[in-house]
Amino acid sequence: MTKSTKQWYASWFDTPYYHILYKDRDYTEAQVFMDNLTNYLNIPEGGKILDLACGKGRHSVYLNSLGYNVIGADLSEQSIAHAKQFENDTLQFNVHDMSKPYPDAFDAVFNLFTSFGYFEDENCNLETIKSIKAELNEFGFGVIDFMNVNYVIENLVNEDIKTVEGIDFHQKRSFKNGYIVKDIKFEVDGEHYEFQERVKAFTLEDFKDLFEKAGVYLLDVFGDYKLHPYHSKTSERLIMIFK
Repeated sequence: MTKSTKQWYASWFDTPYYHILYKDRDYTEAQVFMDNLTNYLNIPEGGKILDLACGKGRHSVYLNSLGYNVIGADLSEQSIAHAKQFENDTLQFNVHDMSKPYPDAFDAVFNLFTSFGYFEDENCNLETIKSIKAELNEFGFGVIDFMNVNYVIENLVNEDIKTVEGIDFHQKRSFKNGYIVKDIKFEVDGEHYEFQERVKAFTLEDFKDLFEKAGVYLLDVFGDYKLHPYHSKTSERLIMIFK
């Protein structure tokens, strides 16, 4: 059986295998990032944060533990169904398409861990930034945490096998037609699966162009989760603060 879909993220993110492959993500690093970011932005106690493309909600849950009123939104029904177990009076999760405005206003809107640039229709990337603008209150900040494509392309591992929970994930990576592409193949119980991750290779200059078109203003750029300065060749991340 081969799984495929026009919108790759709509199917891949809804499988349990996506979460198995990436189960070793560094939660401590993610928490340090959230500490640094919320302190830097000086978000008020009890402030409202929208975690856009929240996945299973790991950032949302931690942000809520810091005292913020958080809504996690994601296109994946499976991820949101999982995240709902963590809900409380100040933490909610909803299925939502981030290219459309969420009907509320926030002190901050976070789009974290390269959760941007997936769309087949490239206009949706611009619409997402316009939506973030619409979701911010008068004093709110937007944050996009993206890969630094210059660093990624320079350090691309063309092919490897990652074994998690007894599953051998065969991964091939390439840079094609302006996209970072990862082809993933594996077998489970005799069934063959194939998925592809495909993310637009946006540079800082590309984002500046989108921001200008969306009518938002880039305030700061950082290169890692400790909020060190961004360097186009050596920084692993491209973290942009705008409003």
